[in-house]
Amino acid sequence: MSPATIVAAVWRQLPFFVWLVALWMLLWGQFTVLAALTGVVVAVFVTRVFRLPPVELSGRVNLWYGIVFVVMFGVALVRGSLLVAWQTLNPTRYPRSAVVAVPLRTDDDLIMAHVGVTSSLIPGSLIIDVDRNRRILYLHVIGVSSECDVESQRRAVHSWEARIVRAVGSRAQLEAIRAQGAAAPLKGGTD
Repeated sequence: MSPATIVAAVWRQLPFFVWLVALWMLLWGQFTVLAALTGVVVAVFVTRVFRLPPVELSGRVNLWYGIVFVVMFGVALVRGSLLVAWQTLNPTRYPRSAVVAVPLRTDDDLIMAHVGVTSSLIPGSLIIDVDRNRRILYLHVIGVSSECDVESQRRAVHSWEARIVRAVGSRAQLEAIRAQGAAAPLKGGTD
């Protein structure tokens, strides 16, 4: 392999590698130098020992939308934590839950994985199943008491999908999100 080929391969996989390190730090809940270093070790181990199929990245990274994603994710974490705490401590109401099917608008395994991880990390919802062929995420959501709440959850997941595509998706995925964003709301209820 020529040095230019190696540099191109490393550059293409760099966002995935950085994502693995960030995921490691999120899983441990620590944003320290030690957590970053152990995340690098784990990312190297995972990418070298478990020979996964190469991830095709779009090659497009929009830093502004990446920052928007991180800020909105932080806000959603705090909001979700407070909401779950309130639902747990509220003596007048027992929080109801539902399983919500959310069909994604993009056909990309990496985007689907990012949306699933993001949705699961926000308190109050958890991915319980994924239908890869039909591109549907199934979430268990607490605090659902009406069809309006179900639709609100679907819109929230679609918003995360749109933010991720704006940050790291391909131009074709971005156009698909824009085209389907103007479409009528998706049908379906709780499963």
